[in-house]
Amino acid sequence: MTWYYKGVPYDEPSEEYYGFVYKITNKTNQRSYIGKKLFWFKKTKVLKGKKKRYLASSDWKDYYGSSISLKKDIETLGVDNFTRDIIMLCKSKGECSYYEAKAQFDNNVLFNPEMYYNDWIICRVHRKHVYENATKPIYNQT
Repeated sequence: MTWYYKGVPYDEPSEEYYGFVYKITNKTNQRSYIGKKLFWFKKTKVLKGKKKRYLASSDWKDYYGSSISLKKDIETLGVDNFTRDIIMLCKSKGECSYYEAKAQFDNNVLFNPEMYYNDWIICRVHRKHVYENATKPIYNQT
C-alpha cells in the first residue's frame, strides 16, 4: 500500500523533512487513525575510535500505525481496504508531535470511537521544538 501526499504517491522524502503526520482510513467503514511517523532516526557509529552521528532511514514505507485495533482490522480486511495519506510534512520530531496532537484534538478522536481508532493522545512539546522552524504558520487566533 502506497503513501499519498496531496493525492499523489509519495515515495522518497528529502532530508529537509524529519517526519510526517498521517491519516490511515478504513475504506469499508471510513474509520480513521491519525498518527505521526519519522522518516529518519539519529544513529551513532564508531569510526576510527570517534563517534559519528548520522541519519538512518526508518520503516515508514511499511508502517501501518500503532493502534492494536487498526492493525487487527488491516490483518482481517487486508491492506487494499485502507488508504494511507500524509496530512503534513514536518521538519522536526517536535513539530511532528505538535501537529499530530493538534490534528487529533481538532478531530475529537477520543470522543468519536466509531470514527477513529485512536485511544490515546500523547504529546510533550516545548515551544523551541516548533516555533523557530515551523513548516506552516501557526493558526490565526481570534
